[in-house]
Amino acid sequence: MRVRTTPLAGLLVIEPDVFADERGCFLEVWRAERYRDLGIDCAFVQDNRSVSREGVVRGLHYQKTRPQGKLVSVTYGSVWDVAVDLRPDSPTFGRWYGVVLDDVAHRQLWIPPGFAHGFCVTSPVAHLFYKCTDIYCPEDEGAVRWNDPTLGIAWPLTGEAIVSAKDAQAPCFDPLAFGVGA
Repeated sequence: MRVRTTPLAGLLVIEPDVFADERGCFLEVWRAERYRDLGIDCAFVQDNRSVSREGVVRGLHYQKTRPQGKLVSVTYGSVWDVAVDLRPDSPTFGRWYGVVLDDVAHRQLWIPPGFAHGFCVTSPVAHLFYKCTDIYCPEDEGAVRWNDPTLGIAWPLTGEAIVSAKDAQAPCFDPLAFGVGA
């Protein structure tokens, strides 16, 4: 297993060992002690799966008072996965990082609590799987507009983005909403 740090504190790209041959492949996607050694010492309490078609953008979602850590991977297809640091005390507050996650390299993205998360599907269909450190609470949900010009996320879209009405109406990033610059 190889681990790459990113410019955002605590955000990690994890490249598991993949054992492949003419039959297919095998990889270990989670072992508590190995991830604990990386600083990911948490209990996962919810697993999620998302299936979307090419051009779909989901996000940027977060939980306001019960932030979730997420270990994200793609089991089929490919996505451009993005995390935005919303931790007011972080030196990288308001910055984003994106990485390709797919069913070839089998990379994982560890998103610590306090980040917004979103993705854009870059294959005909993609299946995302992610482990969460807290349960989803609809009443605690927050969102930042996926195409906020202030954030300037370089989404790899080849056509028009397909977004939910809810995501299209999400507010733009405002540092004041997170107690920064007040």
